[in-house]
Amino acid sequence: MEAIEINVENKYSTYRINKIIMKNISIFVVLLSILGGCSNKNDGVDAYGNFEAIEVMVSSEANGKIMALQLNEGDLLDQNTIIGYIDTIQLHLKKEQLHAAIQALQSKTQNVKVQIEVLKKQKANLLRERQRVEALLLDSAATVKQFDDINGEIEVVDQRIAATRSQLNTGNKGILSEIKPLQIQITQLNDQIDKSIIRNPIRGTVLTKYAEESEITSFSKPLYKIANLEKIILRAYISGAQLSQVTLGQNVTVNIDAPGDEYKSFDGSITWISSRAEFTPKVIQTREERVNMVYALKIEVPNDGSMKIGMPGEVLFRSDK
Repeated sequence: MEAIEINVENKYSTYRINKIIMKNISIFVVLLSILGGCSNKNDGVDAYGNFEAIEVMVSSEANGKIMALQLNEGDLLDQNTIIGYIDTIQLHLKKEQLHAAIQALQSKTQNVKVQIEVLKKQKANLLRERQRVEALLLDSAATVKQFDDINGEIEVVDQRIAATRSQLNTGNKGILSEIKPLQIQITQLNDQIDKSIIRNPIRGTVLTKYAEESEITSFSKPLYKIANLEKIILRAYISGAQLSQVTLGQNVTVNIDAPGDEYKSFDGSITWISSRAEFTPKVIQTREERVNMVYALKIEVPNDGSMKIGMPGEVLFRSDK
């Protein structure tokens, strides 16, 4: 019986030992898989983020009917390209009305030069008459009174010239003062007409179109949204411990996913580093996650068309600048 009991205990002990070994091996395998997964996931990556671009909302600068809007989503537009215009008929009619009003006022002005020329001719005749009287006076054929009378007439003409010039200038100045506000209104209309022409403000790709031809628009109403995607921005986040590893202008490597579990790499440059820390940007935060503070940074990357707004990206820091 004792031998049998010993055999039973030995089998039981062997079973327990094997069970413990298998359990430890399973735990070890799980740990290796977790560590391997973490290693594959991180793979030396220093930061993660998503791509964004500087989006410009192009809005209407005039009120009226959209007569033309020649663009589609996805179009690549150059800067200052005219893509449409808003109805300007009423503005042109108002402008013509102001021009007619100015012409009417100008017709009321007196021609100062013409009236002054008439008086100057009178003075010239008197000067010639004075020369004759002066010559006769030397020959005692004229009297001093005749000479003085001629001089008096010349002085009167000079006074009339000065008075006429002052009177006409004053009258014309009042008329011209009425023309000035009309000219300012014409300038304002020209500015409104110019703003009725829809010009694309930056070189970029049309992201969203909000309006169509023949629709009625108003000032500040969005027409379309555009962004320059030739240089895209990766907004990534780093920990406080990594902050000393990055500087403005530093060159980095940016990776995006490619077919076949591969990566496509691009050269990027850090253009902005946040001056203040923020919480880890996640929708759901645990207490442990909330104590982790991160810093945002922006990386400018030349885009060959592979990177899209919202796509994830990975960052590898480099020492070269």
